[in-house]
Amino acid sequence: MNKYTEIYGVDISKDVFDVVNSKGTYIQYSNGLKGFGQLSKKLPKGSLVVMEATGYYHYRLAQYLYEHGHSVSVVNPLSVKRFIQMKQSKVKTDKSDARAICEYACVNEVPLYKAKNKDQAECLQLLRLMDTYLKHGTAIKNKLHGERTMGIPSKAVYRSLERSLKTLKKEIALLEARLADLVKEHQQGQLTLLKSIPGMGNKTAMVLLVLTDGFTKFENAGQLCCYAGITPTIRESGSSVRGRSRISKVGNRKLRNLLFLCSFSACKHNKACREIYERIISKGKSKKLALIAVSNKLLKQSFAIATSGLPYDEEYVSRLT
Repeated sequence: MNKYTEIYGVDISKDVFDVVNSKGTYIQYSNGLKGFGQLSKKLPKGSLVVMEATGYYHYRLAQYLYEHGHSVSVVNPLSVKRFIQMKQSKVKTDKSDARAICEYACVNEVPLYKAKNKDQAECLQLLRLMDTYLKHGTAIKNKLHGERTMGIPSKAVYRSLERSLKTLKKEIALLEARLADLVKEHQQGQLTLLKSIPGMGNKTAMVLLVLTDGFTKFENAGQLCCYAGITPTIRESGSSVRGRSRISKVGNRKLRNLLFLCSFSACKHNKACREIYERIISKGKSKKLALIAVSNKLLKQSFAIATSGLPYDEEYVSRLT
C-alpha cells in the first residue's frame, strides 16, 4: 500500500516518545535532542516516520527529522482515533497508540511534512499567543461584568481587572503589528489580492496566509474548505434516515470563526455572497446556514484570487468558484 521500506509510528508526550515500526519493534526515547538523535540513527533509508499533531510536542521532533533528511508525516489525531475505534481496540497505552499510528499509515496515504522556516514558525507562534491573550481577555471581561452586577463592592479588584485588560489589549496590538510586518515582508502581493475581495478583512487575510502557507498546502479549493471545516456532512440512509445537513467542524476552528465573522460584511458588499445568502434564506433555511454557505464561498474566492495572481474581478471569480 506504500512506497516506504519501513514505517514508524510515534506517540509523543512531554518527557518521552514511543516508537513502533511496521515489523512490530518497540522502543521508547527521551523527548529531547538526545532521543531525536538516537531515533534518527536507527532509521533505515527509505523509511517514513508518522506522528499525530499534538501541539508543541510533535513539532520539535518533526522539524529535527526533516532537517536530517528523513521522510516525516504529521496526521490528524481524529483520523487515527477513528481508525482505532474501527478496530474496536480495548487497549489504551502509549505503546498501543504508536502501533495504531503505524498501522494507520500502512493502510492509508498520509501527507508528507514540510518544515517551516523561521518566519513561518514565528507567525504561528504569534497566532497561538494572540489566541491565548484573547481568551484571557474574555475571561476578564466576564469577571468585570460580574463585578458591575454586584455593584463593585471592591474598587481594588475592579481596578486590577481593568489594568489587566488594558495590558492584554496592548500586548495583542503589539503581536498583531509584528504579525503584519512578517506577512507584508514575505506575502505582501497575496495579502493585497485577498483584501481586494469585498468583505475580506485585513486580519482574516493575514490568518489565511499564515495557516495555509500562502495557499501552498492545498491543491484545490475543496481541500481548503475541508481544512476549515465548513464542508457539509450529509446524513441519509435508506428511506427512513434523513438527518439535517451540518458542517463537518473537523478543521481549523480559528479560521472557521474568522470566516463566519467576515460573512456578515460579505453579505453586504460581495455580490456573489449576497446572492447565495438570499437564495438560501428564500428557501426557508436558517440565517446561520446561509452565513456558513457565504463563508464557504469566501474561501473559494480567496483560493481563486491568491492562486491566480489577479485582483478580484466579479465575473472572473464567479467562473472559477
